[in-house]
Amino acid sequence: MAEAQQDSGTGALRAVSLDDKYDLSKQQIFLTGSQAIARMLLVQRERDRRAGLSTAGFVSGYRGSPLGGLDQQLARAGKQLKAADIVFQPGLNEDLAATAIWGTQQAELSGEGKHDGVFALWYGKGPGVDRSGDVFRHANMAGTSRHGGVICLLGDDHTAESSTNAHQTEFVLVDRMMPILNPAGVQEIMDYALHGFALSRFASVWVGIKCVKDNIESTASVDGSVERVQIALPDDYVMPPGGLGIRRELDFLDQEKRLHVHKREAILAYLRANRLNQTILSGGQAPRIGIITVGKSYLDVRQALEELGLDEVRANDLGIRLFKVACPWPLDPAELKAFAAGLDLVMVVEEKRSLIEVQLREELYGSAHQPMVIGKKDEKGDWLFPVHGALDPNDVAIALGARLLQYRDDPALRARLEVIATAQGRLAEAIELAKRTPYFCSGCPHNTSTVVPEGARASAGIGCHFMALWMDRDTAGFTQMGGEGASWVGEAPFSKRGHIFQNLGDGTYTHSGSLAIRWAVASGVNITYKLLYNDAVAMTGGQQAEGHLSPDQMARQVAAEGVARIAVVSDEPTKYPPGTLWPPGTTLHHREDLDAVQRELAATSGVTLLLYDQTCATEKRRRRKRGAYPDPDKRVIVNELVCEGCGDCGVQSNCVSVQPLETEFGRKRQIDQSNCNKDFSCVKGFCPSFVTVHGARPKKAEPRAVGASALGASDLPEPKVPALDRNFAIVVTGVGGTGVVTIGAILGMAAHLEGKGCGMIDMAGLAQKGGAVFSHVRLAPTPDEIHAIRVAAGQADLVLGCDLTVTGSKKVLGAIRPGSTVVVNTAESLPGDFTRNADFSLPTERLKRAILSASGREHTHLVDATAAAVAFLGNAIAANMFMLGYAWQHGGVPLSRASLLQAIALNGEAVAMNQQAFELGRRAAHEPAALLAALAEAKAPTQARQLSQTLDEVVARRVDFLTGYQDAAYAARYRDLVEKVRVREAGILPGQSALAESVARNLFKLMAYKDEYEVARLYSDGAFRRQLAATFEPDSASGQKLRLEFHLAPPLLAKADPNTGLPRKLSFGPWMMGAFGLLSKLKGLRGTAFDVFGYTQERKTERKLVADYEALLSEILTKLAPENHALCVALAAIPEKIRGFGHVKERHLKQAKAEEAELLVRLRDGSEAALAMPKAAE
Repeated sequence: MAEAQQDSGTGALRAVSLDDKYDLSKQQIFLTGSQAIARMLLVQRERDRRAGLSTAGFVSGYRGSPLGGLDQQLARAGKQLKAADIVFQPGLNEDLAATAIWGTQQAELSGEGKHDGVFALWYGKGPGVDRSGDVFRHANMAGTSRHGGVICLLGDDHTAESSTNAHQTEFVLVDRMMPILNPAGVQEIMDYALHGFALSRFASVWVGIKCVKDNIESTASVDGSVERVQIALPDDYVMPPGGLGIRRELDFLDQEKRLHVHKREAILAYLRANRLNQTILSGGQAPRIGIITVGKSYLDVRQALEELGLDEVRANDLGIRLFKVACPWPLDPAELKAFAAGLDLVMVVEEKRSLIEVQLREELYGSAHQPMVIGKKDEKGDWLFPVHGALDPNDVAIALGARLLQYRDDPALRARLEVIATAQGRLAEAIELAKRTPYFCSGCPHNTSTVVPEGARASAGIGCHFMALWMDRDTAGFTQMGGEGASWVGEAPFSKRGHIFQNLGDGTYTHSGSLAIRWAVASGVNITYKLLYNDAVAMTGGQQAEGHLSPDQMARQVAAEGVARIAVVSDEPTKYPPGTLWPPGTTLHHREDLDAVQRELAATSGVTLLLYDQTCATEKRRRRKRGAYPDPDKRVIVNELVCEGCGDCGVQSNCVSVQPLETEFGRKRQIDQSNCNKDFSCVKGFCPSFVTVHGARPKKAEPRAVGASALGASDLPEPKVPALDRNFAIVVTGVGGTGVVTIGAILGMAAHLEGKGCGMIDMAGLAQKGGAVFSHVRLAPTPDEIHAIRVAAGQADLVLGCDLTVTGSKKVLGAIRPGSTVVVNTAESLPGDFTRNADFSLPTERLKRAILSASGREHTHLVDATAAAVAFLGNAIAANMFMLGYAWQHGGVPLSRASLLQAIALNGEAVAMNQQAFELGRRAAHEPAALLAALAEAKAPTQARQLSQTLDEVVARRVDFLTGYQDAAYAARYRDLVEKVRVREAGILPGQSALAESVARNLFKLMAYKDEYEVARLYSDGAFRRQLAATFEPDSASGQKLRLEFHLAPPLLAKADPNTGLPRKLSFGPWMMGAFGLLSKLKGLRGTAFDVFGYTQERKTERKLVADYEALLSEILTKLAPENHALCVALAAIPEKIRGFGHVKERHLKQAKAEEAELLVRLRDGSEAALAMPKAAE
C-alpha cells in the first residue's frame, strides 16, 4: 500500500448524524443489516404513498442470532415506524408470530380493512423457521393481499456460532414453495426486501430473505434513496382467472394447483422481468469456466478473484463467466442453460447443502451441451466445497486458480495462488495455544442458580444457562427451545435414576416451555423445574420476555397446571411487596439456602418447581447506568496478605471478576472493580480475607506525565497515514462485553465520514459472554470495492489485538498478512476456567512468541493497554480505544485523526474518555519508555506487589515478615535453614539456586501459618489500610467515612450448615479493626500453654507441618545430587499447594501429602526412570 502524508486533522468530512439511518431524505447512509430492515420498511411505506396507495405495515417474529438484535433496532425506530403506520408486535414465539402475519393479509377480505393493504415482515432464526413450517405451508398456499405482501427473514447460523446446531433453512422454504432471495450484503438486504414485497404481491407468495451473519450482522455505507429500486411487472405472464391473491376458500386441491402451476410461473416471470439473476462477467471471446454463486458466497468469489489479481479484463481474458444468483429457488431453466452455453466447466459456489447445483444438473441433464459441473464434489468425486461448515475466499481462490492454470500457465496467477495456498497451509498447521470459552458474566444469577446438590443431575435449557454444560455443574443434555424436561418423560421409565433437575429460562417458559411443564405433570414423572427468572432475555441483548410475567404470575400459572410444590429462591427474598399473590404452599428462601431447598424438592414426588428470582447482572449494570435499578453503595476487597490463593471464592461464586493477583507471597485473589457487577457471592469463600467496604468508590488515577495533563496532540509528530488506494482488511480481537464491537463501528463510521467504502462484521454470538470476539473490518476507496468482509487467512493488514489470548488464536495468527501492523494488549485477563482451577494460567510467553513469529518483530507492538487505561483514565473499558490510538500513531490505520475523533463523538458513549484514550494511545506509541516507567509505579501500589528480584531479597523480606509475625529468634531459625540449603546446593550444583529459592518461599509459607493472631496482625499493622487507600477513594460519594464489614467464621461462634456440616461465615462491623489490634498483640502466646486457639486440630497440624518440612529438608540435603535436583525442587515446593483455611486447607493438605509421598518414593528409589521430571511447557 502506498504511503501518503494525509492531513489528519482538517480533511473535509461528510456531514453525518445518527438520525440519518431513518431519514428518507438522506441518500448515502451508514447502517447495519438490522437497521437496513427498519429503514426498508419506511421506504416501502413511502413508495406505496407515492404510488397513491394507503398501506400499513406489520412486523412480528422472535429474536435469535443472527437476528438477535433486530427487535431492539425496530424498538429504537419506534417513533418513525409509528408515524408510518407500521406496527411492531414482537411474537410470543415464532409460529404464533407467523400466524399473526398470515392474519395481516386477510385484513381486507371481509371489506373491513382500514388500508389498501398491509405489508408484513416475519423474522426468526433457523430453529424458529423449522417450528413455523406448518404456518408457512398454510399461509403460502393461501397467498397474499394485492397491496400487502409478506417477506420472512430467515436467520441462518451456518457455523453454529450461537446455536445448538449448524443450520440452513432454504429447504424448509422449498418444501413450502416459497421463493428465496439471498442478499450479498447490507445494500442488497434493502434492495431484495423491496423486491420481495413486490414479488409477494405479484405472485401471491410469501418470500424468504436469507440472513446470515455476513449480511444481517454486517455494517456498510449504502445508497438508501427511496427510488433506487425500480420494479418492473412482467409482460409475459398471463394471470389465471380469479388471479392469484388470497381469498376465502375451502377447495384445498385448487389452492395446491394454483401454487404449483400458476404461482411458480409468476415467480419466474417476476425474476426475469427484474433481471435479479445477473451475468457479472461474460467470459470474453472464448468462455471456458463458469462460476454460478449466490449471496455471501458471491462476495467470497469476488474476493477470491481480487486475491488472484483477476480484474474484469483479466477474468474475461481467461474465459471466466460469473453468474450471480439472487433467487436460488426457483431458478429459471432458460437462464441456467444460457449461462452454461459454450462452457467446458461450471463451478457452483454455495455454502452448505447444494440448492443451485441440483437444479443446474437437472436442467442440463439430457441437453445437447453438458459441461462438467463441480461444486460439492470435484471432477473425481472428492469433496471440493463440503456441505458442512462455511467457505472462505481462499477456498474458492485455490479451487478456481488450480483449474485456470490447467488451461494456461500464467506466472502471475501461479505466484498469487502459491501465496494463498501458503497462508491456508499456515492456518491448517497452527496450534491452538489457549482458548477463551464463553462464560457467565460477572455476578450472573446462573453462577448460583445452576448448582445442584452432590449426586444430583440437571439438564440444560436454551439461554445463557446453557453454558452450565461446560462448567462443573453436574449438568448434561439439552433439548430444543420449549422441550425442556420432555426428554425426561422418555428417559425416566428406563433409568435407574428417580429424579432430575431441569433448567428453564423465564423467556423460554413464556415462549413455549410452559407446555413441557404441563406434560411433565400429566406424565407423572419426578422432576424439579428450576425456572430461572432473570427478568431479561440476556443472550440476545437484555430484552424483556413478551408479556413480562412477574414471578408470582408464573408461580400461579404453574400451580394451576398441577405442580406439587413451589419454592421461590432469591438474593432478596424480602423484596416482594405485601399482598403478593403466591399460590398456597409456596415458600420463600434466600439463595444461601438453595442446597437445602433443592434436596427437599428432589425428595418430593411428582413435578416440583424452584423459581430462582435474581435479575441478570449485565442488565443490572445497564439499568444502573440509567438510574433505573438500585446500586448498592458498597464494594468488596480482598486483603492480599490474608488471602491464601486457595480459590474457594471462585468455586463459591463462579465469578469472572475474581481474578488472580501475583504478589511476593504467591498468587492471591483480587476483585476486578471495573468488571464487578456487585453480586457479592464471592464473600462466601471460606476465607477471612474478604471485606465489604461500604461507600467505596474505585480510586481515580492522578494525572501523570504522559497522562491526562498532556493528552493534547500538539507536540506529537503526525504519523504517515497509509493511503486507502486498495481493499484494506482489519481484524479487531477481544473479550465479549469489553467494547470490541465499538472499535469496529468507529473505524467503519470514520471511513463513511471520509466518503470511503467500509464493511464490518461482528463475530460475537454466544462469545459476547466473556468469550472470544472478533470484529472484521474492510475499507476501500469506494463502497463498490468492498466484497467479502470476513478476513481470510493471510489477508489482514492490521490486527488490533485487544486480548492476548484471542489474538494468539489460530484464526487470527493465520489471518496476518506478512508486513502488516499488529498491536497487542498484553494484559492477562483469565477466562472462566480460573474459577474452577486455582492454578490455571495462560501460556502468556508462548502466545507472545506465536504472535511475533506470525507478524515479525518489526511490525508487532506489545503494550499493556489495560494497565494504562486503569492508571490514567480509571477504567479498563478505555483500553481498546487506547489501542486504536496506538495503532494510528504507528501508521497502521488508513483513516484521518479527524474522522476517527468525529466517529467517537458520533458514537455518543463516554465521548470524552474515549477521545482521551485515543490520544493517550498515540502518546504511548510515541513515548513507550515513559509509559512503562509510569505503569511500573501504577502496577505495584502496595509493597506485596513489588516482586523480589534476587534470592537475597526474597530471604531478607521474609526474615522481616517473620520477625513481625513472631520474633527475631523465629526469623533466625528460618534464615539459618535457608542458608544451609543454599550452601549445600551451591556445593553440589555451582551456580544453581532453584532449591534454595523453593525452600525460602515454602518454608516461610509453613512458618507464617495464618492463625487468629496473624490474621489480626495482617489487618491491623497498616498494610491493609494502605491497600484500601490504593484501591478506593478516601470517602464515600456523600463525604462519609468508609465503613468496613468483615466476613469471618470464628471457631467458637460460627454455626455449622445443617446439610454440609461446614461452618457458615458471619458478618462483623468496623469494631473488628479494634479487636484485631488487641488480638495481634497476643501473638506471644502462640504455641504456648496459654494459646487458646493452639489446641484446635488445625493449629496442631500447622505446627507439625513445619517440623515435618524441616525433616524432609534434612533428607533432601542428604540425598541431593545433580540427577535428582529437579525432583528435590518439586518436593520442596509441595507446601505451595497447601492453601486455604479450615476444611478447604484440609482438602488441599490431603492432596499435597499424597503428591509428596509419591515424590519421596521416587527420590528414595533413585533410578533414572524414577527421577525423570516432565519438561515445563514454557
